[in-house]
Amino acid sequence: MVTEAEKSQAQKFVFFLTDEFSHLAFSCAIEPLRIANLLSGKNLYEWSLHSEDGEFATCSNGTKTVVDGDFTSVHKCDRLLVLSGINMRAHVTRPLLSALRRERVKGAEIGALCSGAWILAEAGFLDGMKAAIHWEYHDSFMEEFPNINLVRSVFVADEKHITASGGTATADLMLHLIEADHGEDLALEVADQMVYVAVRNATAEQRVSLQSRNGMRNKHLVAAIRIMRDQIDDPIPPSSIASRLGISTRQLERLFGKYLNSTPKKYYVEMRLDRARTLLLQTEDSITDIAMACGYESSGHFSKVYRARFGVSPHAQRNKIS
Repeated sequence: MVTEAEKSQAQKFVFFLTDEFSHLAFSCAIEPLRIANLLSGKNLYEWSLHSEDGEFATCSNGTKTVVDGDFTSVHKCDRLLVLSGINMRAHVTRPLLSALRRERVKGAEIGALCSGAWILAEAGFLDGMKAAIHWEYHDSFMEEFPNINLVRSVFVADEKHITASGGTATADLMLHLIEADHGEDLALEVADQMVYVAVRNATAEQRVSLQSRNGMRNKHLVAAIRIMRDQIDDPIPPSSIASRLGISTRQLERLFGKYLNSTPKKYYVEMRLDRARTLLLQTEDSITDIAMACGYESSGHFSKVYRARFGVSPHAQRNKIS
């Protein structure tokens, strides 16, 4: 039986759930806390769930989660985590932002899971800090919040506001917090109970390496793609990329042909257009601004190559979701 003394010593978590939140990230947040309590035989953690209407929160898979109250009914807590998912911008409401600011004044340590970093950014909490968000939102986040140092890590725990990129990265963050609170042995026991054998630290990147993703083992090709990715807004010719790598342009072309059945120029253009499509779908930036962000000085030329790649103009692409 849990004593009143144990209850008072338990670390209290509050989860703010927006509609369309990620159920995977939610489970990866709650279960490590539950298992830590179970394995320790102590009431180390308590948690409550809150939504805007105070009754339910509907996750992205359509199921409804009963909550303990609305955003105004939070009792004193140690840590508050915002959890959202798809369409997070549609759920950045005044009551949510007001509640976050109020809880910050009251002293809660506030963080975010999955796309929740977007909500903290809207609230002005992350300016000048490092932050992690699900990789799908990287391009639009960087365009919308240039004053935030977005990183590719699975989570960020060394800032005032912790953030995790969602999915199983949430479990990595929670195990990190359990270790900080109660030691490595308990964190490892929790991971074992979860059959979670690939626990990652904060420096791990969200997505698998280019080598793993494309089955590549050539260091020059991986480095070339990284250069392209880092210079999407200011593209450089294949000859300059080859020069940086200390190889010939012809050698670079052979590598792209062998491993990717493409050319450096074609691959680079497709990478830039893929980013443009992401920005069209996820931001309200003008088509001219998106063209420039993807290395096109002329919006007319951008529209032409975009249509050739996707079969629709940038305007038509955006109208599909309006």
